Amino acid sequence: MSTPPPVLSRPPLYPSPVHGPWPTGTPWGRHWPGAGQPATVGGVLAIAGAAVVAAISLPLDRAGIGWLVAAVAGVAALIMAGAIPARPHPDAPAPLVVRPPVRSRPDRYGWALATVALIGVGTVRSAGWLFLLCLATATLTGSLALAGGRSLRSIAAGYTMPVAAAFRSLPWLTRTAARVRKPVEAAANVRVAATVAVSLTLLVVFGALFASADAAFAGALERLSPEVSLPTTVRWIFVFAIATLGLGGAAFLRAGPPDLSALDATEGRKVNRFEWAVPLGLLVLLFAGFVTVQLTVLFGGNRHVLQTNGLTYAEYARSGFWQLSFVTALTLIVLAGAARWAPRAQPADRTTIRVVLGALAALTLVIVGSALHRMNLYADTYGLTRLRLLVACCEAWFGLVLMLVLVAGVRIRAPWLPRVAIAAGVLALLGLAAANPDRMIAEHNIRQNRTVDLDYLGTLSPDVVPGLSGLSPDRRACVLSRINFDLAGAPDDWRGWNLGRQQARKVIATELSDPAYRCS
Repeated sequence: MSTPPPVLSRPPLYPSPVHGPWPTGTPWGRHWPGAGQPATVGGVLAIAGAAVVAAISLPLDRAGIGWLVAAVAGVAALIMAGAIPARPHPDAPAPLVVRPPVRSRPDRYGWALATVALIGVGTVRSAGWLFLLCLATATLTGSLALAGGRSLRSIAAGYTMPVAAAFRSLPWLTRTAARVRKPVEAAANVRVAATVAVSLTLLVVFGALFASADAAFAGALERLSPEVSLPTTVRWIFVFAIATLGLGGAAFLRAGPPDLSALDATEGRKVNRFEWAVPLGLLVLLFAGFVTVQLTVLFGGNRHVLQTNGLTYAEYARSGFWQLSFVTALTLIVLAGAARWAPRAQPADRTTIRVVLGALAALTLVIVGSALHRMNLYADTYGLTRLRLLVACCEAWFGLVLMLVLVAGVRIRAPWLPRVAIAAGVLALLGLAAANPDRMIAEHNIRQNRTVDLDYLGTLSPDVVPGLSGLSPDRRACVLSRINFDLAGAPDDWRGWNLGRQQARKVIATELSDPAYRCS
């Protein structure tokens, strides 16, 4: 006769596979049983310290080095929280089931590094649109670092887990933080408080002496010291709360990583060969007809376009690029659905998949080439803009994904495909940031030897300044004056320091002081 499990007289101090799992009816119930180990006092203090750093350093209104400082502090706090061994409290009940720790795969460290690199773009580039795009991508790479995932389903499920874990971590952290007030740890708490007090005292005393001894050092301290006001205090509290939730959720996921292998192994309900091959076969024929026409346009020159459509070459390019971009995106969705629902048990099924999906992917590659060719013609006539450059980069990434689909078709199964596609997109985005897109736009438009829209160049970020060398001094001065007006209206403190803005200020200060640079 088995012994019944003990009845707990009070809630446990930390979630475990038995104490505090997700309800089985939730989307995470089968894959995320809860944190496998308690939070440590050192881990809670590390998270709180990183949240304080984020509250002080984050510039919410611009890209700057403060974002990188907060990201590095957060990663360091998570490493410390995971490295400090958990010591169970003497009053804590023993868990009924011990969950073995889940080792992080090496690729998660790569995703974590990619997250920091994407956030660090704000230290180098001042273009707000580029930094926001990097931040949005960093949420995806961050979820891959914390929750993992191999298939599209598991990656999508893991993307939602950090948000849920942020609120799930509150009782997990609170119960551990309550241990600080326990008498059994009073001596340790006194030592920690004494260490903090001595550190602050030494910094204040010696900092005041150095400031009184050197005016430059005093000025540096004044610039580094935050301005205390009601709006600043509100911002600190808000950022501290958000950072605590985010880092707490990340630490909770590290303590109990979700097991998404069931989602990776699950395949959709299969349909018979006729039900999927006929619609996609007809789609292949449609694509083949369109591609045949496109080949005559691509190799027939502008005479064919003018005689056939009565349009200029640039008007023809503008009229079709966006439609072809949507066609490419929709085709990727169709390919993903077919890969999930098409049967592959029989050799004939696998052959059909290779032929139909391979033909569809190959024809779509031609469409990608046509779309990029149209955008090149369009940009040559009307100039390059941020939107046109970004969409062209997305179209090129679609083409890369299609080539990966063709490679995956050799062995039918390709569990690596979603992660490799995301990694390629991250590398492409980092490469775009390294290439300085605003500078590329300015240099392209100036190189066309046509009328350059100076008003548009003036709306670009300070990153554009190095790309204005092709303009005449008077026209260059007009653009620099517009950029200088924006920079003067929003000076940077240490949190918002940015390499692009810093270099632009130096160039503007040098050139606008030259009498040859006068806007006419």
